[in-house]
Amino acid sequence: MPVIHRQRLLIFPLNGNGREAIDALGETHELVGFIDDTPEKQGIGPYGFPVFGRKALLDFPDAQVLAVPGAPSSYKHRREIIDGLQIALPRFATIIHPAAHVSRFATIGYNVLIMAGVVITSNAVIGNHVCILPNSVVHHDTSVGDWSLIGAGVTIAGGCAIGQNCYIGSGSSVINDVSIGAQ
Repeated sequence: MPVIHRQRLLIFPLNGNGREAIDALGETHELVGFIDDTPEKQGIGPYGFPVFGRKALLDFPDAQVLAVPGAPSSYKHRREIIDGLQIALPRFATIIHPAAHVSRFATIGYNVLIMAGVVITSNAVIGNHVCILPNSVVHHDTSVGDWSLIGAGVTIAGGCAIGQNCYIGSGSSVINDVSIGAQ
């Protein structure tokens, strides 16, 4: 039986997106633990995984990083928070849940989390540092800009352009050929 090498992974921070990312790991990644700046969260976290401070970035230099900060109240600061990790873009992981479907003709950037039930169809472009929550659909010829968050159960029709640092709230529908500017 062949040996499967699983890439080591650190998830930042310990938040809802980070906890949900555990289910998306499939057979490709092995979770080393979480990184969080809040001292009260450090130690043993959910499901028995350790929660480290940022020193873990140096302690585990071979580990990729999935950085998924962001909520409706804080998404505007995602870029500053992620840039604050001071790691090179190729060290960031892209995690696609095994129960998601991504067209082989789609383009997916770095540090992207695609959760269960997501469908991304042909010719869609997902930028860097994007989080797409469960059961959302991104149709053909649509682009989602860097730093954006797509909530659960969102439908983005064909030909749309979602700009950088946008937050599309859960349950939203965006009709064909609409552009939503950077925020």
